Amino acid sequence: MDLKLIAARTPGFAGADLANVVNEAALLAARKDRDKVVMADFMEAIERVVAGLEKKNRRMNEKEKEIVAYHESGHGLVSSLCAHSEPVHKISIIPRGLAALGYTLQLPLEDRYLMSREELLDKMAGLMGGRAAEEIVVGSISTGASNDFKQATEIARLMVTEYGMSEALGPISYSDRGRSPFLQGPAGMAGITDKTYSERTQRRIDEEVSRLVEEAMQRARDIVSHHREALSRVAARLLQNEVIEGDELRRILAESGALPAEKKGPAAEAEAEHRESA
Repeated sequence: MDLKLIAARTPGFAGADLANVVNEAALLAARKDRDKVVMADFMEAIERVVAGLEKKNRRMNEKEKEIVAYHESGHGLVSSLCAHSEPVHKISIIPRGLAALGYTLQLPLEDRYLMSREELLDKMAGLMGGRAAEEIVVGSISTGASNDFKQATEIARLMVTEYGMSEALGPISYSDRGRSPFLQGPAGMAGITDKTYSERTQRRIDEEVSRLVEEAMQRARDIVSHHREALSRVAARLLQNEVIEGDELRRILAESGALPAEKKGPAAEAEAEHRESA
């Protein structure tokens, strides 16, 4: 049992989350008539907790499967080639949870409490990788990127309004949250949230959010266009096996010339160090 690898796959998990993983792993082992839990049970249990149960009865037609394969490959490609992205642990086109037809599992290698501007920008670009792959390779766009857009827009808005990461608006908080109770007006007004900026500033915020999201989209398009062959290889492998582990993804990208063979990026190196120290 590789406890360090399990720890690397569960950063930020609370005690209750870890208990759920252990319980799920035990149930998986019991269903397979084993008297002990093995590493594969823990890996599957972690995915169940993070992404939900596999929906093997949710069948996609071949066209949908191809779109999902390129979409998830786009996420994996762009995230792997952004220097500050979290490492890709797994890509799958097996439906999980309530709605996901596929997923790209990215996890940090340790507990994180802060994120830099560069990391947030790379995360946004990775989120846009799926739509970029659909546009450039499939030739049409689908509804599959709706949650990606929601996450990217939320990151951009937080960067502008709360994190002071916009050069245009500066290190000022424009949060719409309610003021401190000690600064509230007359009794009965405590539940009202006051905007502390003008309509002109609101337009500037919206413009800056749009700019950050569009720049992330363009970065994703540039990466996908430049490494289209690598993307196609990843998608073909997904269509064949339905699942690609992080090590295999980086090997395919290295063989395609997208990643240098001798240096597969900081995320891959960090993950390798975890395994070597196990």
